[in-house]
Amino acid sequence: MTDAPRTRAGLVAVLGAPNAGKSTLVNRLVGQKVTIVSPKVQTTRSRIRGIANLGKSQIILVDTPGIFVPKRRLDRAMVKAAWGGGRDADAVVLVVDGRKAERAGGIDDETRAVVSGLTELGRPVVLAVNKIDTLSPPDLLAVVKACNDAFAFERTFLVSAETGDGVADLGRHLAGLMPDGPWLFPADQSSDQTSSFAAAEITREKLFLRLRQELPYDATVEPELWTENADGSVRIDQTIYVRREGQKAIVIGKGGAQLGAIGTAARHELERLFGRKVHLFLHVRVRENWDEDRAHFRLNNLDFDA
Repeated sequence: MTDAPRTRAGLVAVLGAPNAGKSTLVNRLVGQKVTIVSPKVQTTRSRIRGIANLGKSQIILVDTPGIFVPKRRLDRAMVKAAWGGGRDADAVVLVVDGRKAERAGGIDDETRAVVSGLTELGRPVVLAVNKIDTLSPPDLLAVVKACNDAFAFERTFLVSAETGDGVADLGRHLAGLMPDGPWLFPADQSSDQTSSFAAAEITREKLFLRLRQELPYDATVEPELWTENADGSVRIDQTIYVRREGQKAIVIGKGGAQLGAIGTAARHELERLFGRKVHLFLHVRVRENWDEDRAHFRLNNLDFDA
């Protein structure tokens, strides 16, 4: 009688500079959307874990905030969370925006700053050069060489998180790096987020996409109520916090048009996500220092004293 194949399970931290494509890569590896995406840098504010089941391996992917030079308390907490994810993980993936690196002559300053901290993690680090569909082969080779000259990566993968090119090979390699052990989550679970937190993040994504110029980082979305209805639908109440009264008017828009468009886009995605009717109610309130509020840090699993 042969032994059953061993199962593996472990954590992989996905690190990188802001807007390198970390969240898109995590979503691609998981096979569905578990973390929000926008063209704005620093969209991810907390460590969000997506779960990828590949063969006998379960990979808990920690999508971390981008690593950058912090200027405020929230920034410091986000950067601390990113490095903390790396220290807690069994392996690390450094995602590099290949297009940005090529424009910088092989490696950009933000990525170089991240690389300088990798040796302290004491974990295998895999390089994923992203957005390869935007580069010529010679430029791509120059980026790969510059990155590997800066750090001794365990392996290098060329990927496009947007199209999926190369992602399966990266996933198989990460699966092999996971330690032996039982799976940590049920096979049908794709994230460790609560439904209410995930719903608030979807609304925040739509807010970012709709108001990317007017309100880049002065707004946040927090869950308020989650009410199960007898007909199987759900009522979701959320609050959008802004810093100033004038920003509240921007979010609401003329005759409530802007808020209505944000709510409609969020509701449609939430109905696809939860597979049922969603009644979404958005409230807009002014809270001048929401990013200095301990409750906001707790909600996002961030260290207030970072």
